[in-house]
Amino acid sequence: MNPAVKTIDLTKTYGEGETEVRALRGVSLEIPGGELAVLLGPSGSGKTTLLNQIGALEEPTSGSVEADGVTLADLDDKGRTAYRLNSIGFVFQFYNLVPTLTAKENVALIAELASSDGLQRTEEVLERVGLADRMDHFPGQLSGGEQQRVSIARGLVKDPPLMLCDEPTGSLDVESGISILDLLRDVTRDGDRSVLIVTHNAVTARMADRVIRLRDGQITSQETNPSPADPEQLDW
Repeated sequence: MNPAVKTIDLTKTYGEGETEVRALRGVSLEIPGGELAVLLGPSGSGKTTLLNQIGALEEPTSGSVEADGVTLADLDDKGRTAYRLNSIGFVFQFYNLVPTLTAKENVALIAELASSDGLQRTEEVLERVGLADRMDHFPGQLSGGEQQRVSIARGLVKDPPLMLCDEPTGSLDVESGISILDLLRDVTRDGDRSVLIVTHNAVTARMADRVIRLRDGQITSQETNPSPADPEQLDW
């Protein structure tokens, strides 16, 4: 089986001269399929930049990214768009929902692009994330935790092999945050799907299969967790 994600000596530099910022400095990592991995690091460590590289939202300065057996450098613009649509589910800290659309309509926007049975699939994933009775509500009528569940459903509706989650609990209270982590753990157990959670919250590492620590654009450690904790066991 191909690894879900593999990066080789990945670098990313912004600007030049006195304004040059080296966001990533030779990052090499590998995440097997079916794992929940947590990428830990303080603000400015390069976490989101690395996520953007894996998600084909930015191109590296040097090095390579492979995901689901595809080398991203081999893709043209059309291929990168297809990769983002079909292979990656994105979950963001601030949900990025369209406020004038219902939960169902927010998810259906993506479902109809990715699947011929988009409406049926939309309702299935909203039920899957516990929103069967809230799918006709607008984002402003939903709690933060419910909005994040819509965001997860939007990522899941494509049935991607990889979910990329950028601080998915950062805007939530403890109870809602734990429920979202519990959902992401369940999502990982669906087949061979992998989930990569980017966070500065070190407590989250206890629930991960794999923990990757990043500082100043470099990986400082990688370790596997033989006994991941359930999210309900996390002491926030």
